[in-house]
Amino acid sequence: MAEVKAADVAALRKSTGAGMMDCKKALEESNGDMEAAKLWLREKGLAGAAKRAGREADEGAIEVVVDGNVAALVELNCETDFVAKGADFKNTLDALTKQVAQQGDDNVLGQSFEGTTVDETIQQLSGKLGEKMQLGRVVRYESPDGLLDGYKHIQNERGVVGVLVELGGVDRGDAKALEVAHDIALHIASAAPRFVSRDDVPAGDVEKERGVLEAQTREEGKPEQALPKIVEGKLNGFFKTVALLEQSFVKDQKTTIKQLVEGLGSGATVRRFTRVKIGED
Repeated sequence: MAEVKAADVAALRKSTGAGMMDCKKALEESNGDMEAAKLWLREKGLAGAAKRAGREADEGAIEVVVDGNVAALVELNCETDFVAKGADFKNTLDALTKQVAQQGDDNVLGQSFEGTTVDETIQQLSGKLGEKMQLGRVVRYESPDGLLDGYKHIQNERGVVGVLVELGGVDRGDAKALEVAHDIALHIASAAPRFVSRDDVPAGDVEKERGVLEAQTREEGKPEQALPKIVEGKLNGFFKTVALLEQSFVKDQKTTIKQLVEGLGSGATVRRFTRVKIGED
């Protein structure tokens, strides 16, 4: 068997888009012949990723795993929802999400995975299914003393919105707390808040919104002396749009998320949350 040089492997990968380990194997099987290696990769269905490089991988799926004091959310992108709802794609995503929960989210692409690396696995899956694929957003929560929950909204047989949420100041074994945590995760998926509370909204964002509201109010012909009060009222509406605790609960519009959390006790809080939707930044 001919000795395979790293430079040849890199060149073959650049020209075919196949994974590093597949390129090395192809050169070994072809005794170092570059053209024969390219043919080998094509025959194995492992070439062609380079041709897909210019395409947009703005579809895909999201998986969520919650296991005790650890939760993980992983997004895997591809080109079409048809591929995203297929068994090979979903099984890979499910296994990868479980691994992130168990092993952490540091250098995910370089992690060992099913006999190779995560990066190589995605490249091989891309070659097999014929679409550009890439790892999207990866989020992992670990909470020694909080309550973690998650939610995955399914559309067209694949997860399109994923949420992780952490509550503090509650007993993670309490049935009511578990119910509220899950309700909040569902609410976040639907209402898409950006911050936990109004105090978390950057001051620059608030001032920018205030300026817009002042201009709008003047355009409406409101008296100058009434502007501050009117703008403050409109600003409260802005906070209800972006701040979770200010929002009305999707299952009961008469109750805010803040009130829902307060029902768990004076020390109950929403510590953090993450919401990821396919196709959105």
